[in-house]
Amino acid sequence: MSNKITIYVVRHGKTIMNTLDKVQGWCDSPLTKEGIDAARFLGYGFEDINFRTAYCSDLRRTRQTTQIILGAKGQEDIPVIELAGLREACFGSFEADFNHKMWRDAALYLHYTSMDDMVKAILSKEVSYRDVLDAIQTLDTLGIAENFSQVEARTQESLKEIAENEIQYGEGNILVVSHGMSILAMLLGIGGDKIFKKPLNNAEVCKVTYQDGEFIVETMADSSYLDKGKDIASRL
Repeated sequence: MSNKITIYVVRHGKTIMNTLDKVQGWCDSPLTKEGIDAARFLGYGFEDINFRTAYCSDLRRTRQTTQIILGAKGQEDIPVIELAGLREACFGSFEADFNHKMWRDAALYLHYTSMDDMVKAILSKEVSYRDVLDAIQTLDTLGIAENFSQVEARTQESLKEIAENEIQYGEGNILVVSHGMSILAMLLGIGGDKIFKKPLNNAEVCKVTYQDGEFIVETMADSSYLDKGKDIASRL
């Protein structure tokens, strides 16, 4: 039987810019108390999982989330590797603007009357995140926003790099901390679309296995580890 690794892909904890409803792609901000607590709860929720290695993007919010998760687990000494390919999508001229403005502009471009209508259409698969990110790139006045294919290519390349690097050491559990849109771009095209039911919130988990050169997305936007950790924290 060939080796199999299990990769737990986590969206970072809530940040100041998330709280302010600001677009946060290549822009960065630290975790809020709520974000710090959620990362700690997630660490508690991962109590039965022993991570061999951790990976995160080169943005502070993922590194901070990773360190808090590992600290809560008592695994702060394992290697943490930063990969620029795990970075969030660049939203160009929308960076640091209000989220509702960017999503409204994208919705109007795609002929929806509101952001809420567009989100419902995404979940019903009437329109895709590919369409939305491509619309944002078209609307970007600076010409630096990434389209979906660009984010998909670099995040999937990073996932493959992680998998191929780790499989040579045998079976194991790997922690990857990344960002909302970049995780969706990474996983939807390799099977995540079949089980994607709701938006990916801060500190939620997607579980991916890798064996014989093949990825299988087992869960998307799973909050059970966070909920378990909150329950553990309430009893400490």
